[in-house]
Amino acid sequence: MKRVGLDAADIRILSAVQKHGQLSKSRLAEIVNISATPCWVRLDRLKAAGFIRGYYADIALDRVCDFTQVVVTVSLTHHRKADFDRFEAFMNEHDEVIECIATGGGMDYVMTVICPTLTAFQELMQAMLDAELGVDRYMTYIVTRKVKSTRPNIPKLVAASGR
Repeated sequence: MKRVGLDAADIRILSAVQKHGQLSKSRLAEIVNISATPCWVRLDRLKAAGFIRGYYADIALDRVCDFTQVVVTVSLTHHRKADFDRFEAFMNEHDEVIECIATGGGMDYVMTVICPTLTAFQELMQAMLDAELGVDRYMTYIVTRKVKSTRPNIPKLVAASGR
């Protein structure tokens, strides 16, 4: 995939949008330190190029309801494309799986699951096993508290990558 060149103003726009979400034209321009119209043109270009996938709210879920959060590592028995595709399709069909990443090394996947109860989580895991997805082994880790959850520091990351 070809990478589009981004300048410092583009990086500041992305950083501001990541931190604050949707902003008025004047507020974004103020944060980014460029005039409003060029700022908005740049924002539209960044959206059109696919750099901004959406805007989301950070909901304090623990204030909304009780839930159980579990991190699960999964290793598949076989490593053919069809095996990965079948497992990933199952993950995409279940709203309880809020994140699933493929990894290299000892485990094939790490997923984060949020269910209303531990029983509901166990039912999801049983459904995963019953679906015969080729799971060799899995480990579960009950989340007891969130220590840190943040977004990457875009300017620092870009600077370190030498771009």
